[in-house]
Amino acid sequence: MIDPTILDQLSKRLSDSVPDSFKLLQNDLEKNIKASVQAVFRDMDLVTRDEFDIQAALLARTREELKQLEARLAELEKE
Repeated sequence: MIDPTILDQLSKRLSDSVPDSFKLLQNDLEKNIKASVQAVFRDMDLVTRDEFDIQAALLARTREELKQLEARLAELEKE
């Protein structure tokens, strides 16, 4: 999941860009922006960096095992 502080910072920046006449609605606007951004990120089906690194390591290990199995198969086919 996305770091919540990033969402807080983004929603804060967006709400700070609102004209002064709308400052009374700032808290509601900030909450709505944060909820909207969270929904967009959730719909994007993002993964954390840790999850990505784990999957990359798993893929590298699987590729290595596949190379070993291919080499073993080639040896068996020679026999």
